[in-house]
Parts: sequence; C-alpha cells; structure tokens
Amino acid sequence: MQARPQPSAEKILLVDDSTADLQVLLEIISSRSYRLTVAFNGNDGYHRAILGQPDLILLDVRMPGMDGFATCRLLKANEETRHIPIIFLTAANDPEERLRGLTLGAVDYIAKPFISEQEVLARIGIHLEIARRLGAVDSAAPHATEEDKNQAVSASGRALVKAATTYLSEHLADPPSPQVLARMLGSNEKKLNETFHSVLSLPVFAWVREERMRRAHHLLAHTESQIREIGEHLGYPNPANFATAFRERFGLSPRDFRNEFRRQRDLGDEA
Repeated sequence: MQARPQPSAEKILLVDDSTADLQVLLEIISSRSYRLTVAFNGNDGYHRAILGQPDLILLDVRMPGMDGFATCRLLKANEETRHIPIIFLTAANDPEERLRGLTLGAVDYIAKPFISEQEVLARIGIHLEIARRLGAVDSAAPHATEEDKNQAVSASGRALVKAATTYLSEHLADPPSPQVLARMLGSNEKKLNETFHSVLSLPVFAWVREERMRRAHHLLAHTESQIREIGEHLGYPNPANFATAFRERFGLSPRDFRNEFRRQRDLGDEA
C-alpha cells in the first residue's frame, strides 16, 4: 500500500491498526511527495522498518498484541533502526503516557483525531529536517540483498533480547510470564527463549535470577538498605527465600556477605 513518489522523496512508515485513522493520515500526507508505507500492527511495522529503512515512523500507541511502546523498544534496541525518528499517534491526553513514550526514544506526539492537517505536516517536516541535519537519514539501497536480510535477522534477534532485558530490568520485582513477555514484544515464548540461549546462553528467567543476584550483591555491598527491603525490591517478599537464593549463588547468606564485605573494606581502609 504505497503512494507514487518522486525518486528522491523521503520514506515514511505509518503503523496503526485503525484503517479509518490510516486513511485520514494517507489523505493528509499524500499531498506531499513522501513515499508512504503502511503496517497494520506493531510486529509488521517493526520488520518493515528493518528492511525498508524509512526516514520517519508514525506509530500508534494503542494496538492489540504488540503495542506502540513495545514496538518502540524494539526499534530503539536495534542498531539497524535506532536512528529513525518515531512520532507517536495517540488519542490519550495523558501526560504520563506521553512522558513514557518520550523516555523510550520517541521524538514527538501527534494527537488523534487529526484535527489540523497543517500541524501534522509541520511536525513531520520538522523532524525530518532535524534528522537530515543530524545526518541520521540512511540512504539504504532500494533492494535488500540476501546477505542484508540475514544481517537484519541477526540484528532483530539481538534487539529482541535487548528490549526484553530492558523491560525485565525495570520489572524485576514482578516480571511478566515468558508467554506474556513474548507477546508484548511481538514474539512467542519458544522463539524468545531460543533467542536468549543464542545471545546470552541463558533462558529468560535464568537471566532474571542472575540479574536479581547481581543487583543484590551490589546493593548489599554499597548501600545501607535493610536486607529485607533489598529482597522485596528484587522480587523476594519472603526473606528466607531471598537468603536461600543468595546463598546458592554466592555461598554466603546476605547478612554474612555484607558483614564480610564491610570487614574487608575496613581492613583496606586501615592499610
């Protein structure tokens, strides 16, 4: 579903599950000589971005399956697509939602319904110009070779793992199930675990356990937080379970580790 462009026209990818909203956007944007490509869900949009290398992405926030935030995480985690400016499309007038999108790497928001055609075109034009000035627009070849596609798949796997670990790092106390996490990222549980094995040599929740212990080690050594609070912060509401997990990983209970660390530190200070 593409408009006829001039050969030098910039490429814009539209990602939205609403055909009505897409139709309005197409009518607005087709008045300019942009090359337009459409995706109807986040997963398709992500893969179209990898292979098509658009100069700008207009991305709906609220879509079934992989929503706009999950799609943005993947795009910004992938070196092939992280440079592409993303403008979110949203009907929500929620400052927290907007802040979340900007924190994930979006450059702007356009509110639905699209009341002002001039505003939509102005925001698109501004961010394309910024991208040009920053040298972020990639003049990729119009037809990807088989080698390019293989490299994109490899980059896609690394991006999937990076997006997953970023999300899990933010939700260590209450991580989603592997099935839910995979669905959020437009994948499936089997593929997610296989990709984790390939990239990190660990299944998903072995990585979660290791990350919890890494943080526990740091917090016990470098903060004065109570051991119970550290355990709760990392997803162990039962202190005994936290102590068991830590002992299995490091050979000492959290309390003994902290005491030994402080003793060694004090000896070093005296020397």
